[in-house]
Amino acid sequence: MTSYYDVLGVSRDASDEEVRAKFRLLARDGHPDRFRDVAQKKTAEEHFQLLTEAMNVLTNPARRRAHDTELEKNRPLSQDPAAIARVYLAMGVKAYREGNFPDAITQFDLAVRHYDKDAKAFHYLGLACMKVVGQVRRGVDAIEAAIKLDGNNALFHRDAGKLYILAGLNAKAERHLEQALSWLPEDAETLKLLEEVRPKKGQSGERKPPSGIFGRKA
Repeated sequence: MTSYYDVLGVSRDASDEEVRAKFRLLARDGHPDRFRDVAQKKTAEEHFQLLTEAMNVLTNPARRRAHDTELEKNRPLSQDPAAIARVYLAMGVKAYREGNFPDAITQFDLAVRHYDKDAKAFHYLGLACMKVVGQVRRGVDAIEAAIKLDGNNALFHRDAGKLYILAGLNAKAERHLEQALSWLPEDAETLKLLEEVRPKKGQSGERKPPSGIFGRKA
């Protein structure tokens, strides 16, 4: 049975205002009007309908009580947070591969909420956030969480560099990219990103103007 709490990513004791606030956030990021591709738009419409149904049920006292009762009836005798997280992780990977990045963010977020010790789940969350307008800061937080769990992963540092570039924070991007390069010295993508954030010759050591959400676009 689908849990509307999980659909919105809220706790069982969330207030009506918390439910509505989360609905507004998810509905804005995953609104069908944001997609031009027919298949992606159809997927977004279906997910938007599910979000709307979840919000309507959880903000109606009678319907919410009935939903809670059904959830209790269908609750497994034992729940392993890591196992539940793996299910959401798999759903997120599927959504990501299909290009439904808002839904991927929702699923990866549920994965890390259930089990916050999986560096890979935080990494995937960061990757999905790169693809959605307005989610860069959230992606930065996710990739940093992944690095805290697995600080020796070169790919994590490289993707942290990408996110910081999007955020316009080139100095932080450079530090992460240099860390990635210490493990992958010949990685072409990392070298290219470093060239982007480092000052060019003849600029007297000055950095390029930042781009992204904190600076001027190129």
